[in-house]
Amino acid sequence: MVEISVVAVIAAYNEADRIAATVRATKKIGEVTRVLVVDDGSIDGTARVAAEAGADVLGLERNLGKGKALESAMPDVTEDIILFLDGDLGECAGEAALILEPVLKGTADMAIADFPKPEKAGGIGLAKGLGRWGIKRFTGQTMREPLSGQRAVRSVLVKNLSFESGYGLEVGLSIDILRQGCRVIEVPVKMTHRETGRDLAGVIHRGRQFVDILSVIFKRFLRH
Repeated sequence: MVEISVVAVIAAYNEADRIAATVRATKKIGEVTRVLVVDDGSIDGTARVAAEAGADVLGLERNLGKGKALESAMPDVTEDIILFLDGDLGECAGEAALILEPVLKGTADMAIADFPKPEKAGGIGLAKGLGRWGIKRFTGQTMREPLSGQRAVRSVLVKNLSFESGYGLEVGLSIDILRQGCRVIEVPVKMTHRETGRDLAGVIHRGRQFVDILSVIFKRFLRH
């Protein structure tokens, strides 16, 4: 039997307080053969902490944003499957085994983590709703969690894609992969990560999400 290789690619920006736990939990997933942390111009020692936890580290001189950070790692990927994870997951990163399983078995080309309902009250769901609408409009598929960044995917499907630089990354990725005729599923997981509330910072964050997702959708209208 041919052994399938898996690399976990984690983009991290100033996550020194959580990246070690995230790396350790990811390394405990038996099928993961390598953990690659892309340090996106952090100034808090994220790269050092990640390396000490056992990750390979790709350091960027300045902050490029999650999408371009992940894209910068693609030339270094030789594995069959990529497990995209956020740096702030901590111990619950081990739940990623659930999204990895269907891709390993060949029953899905990409599997996306479906998070539990957040504990903290956030926005009214405009960004998420726009993401759902955009994916449905271009692909016909309805997704519960269009903004989830925790994904397992066959590497051949993404290595040559141009990743979106802003918060529209996940919506763009879903549209582009689904339009290739690929099988994309969502898998319930017990993951948690940092949540935004209803304070000013949360409102600004969700506003940026909405604008970036709108930009992604508009660009795909122009293409198609």
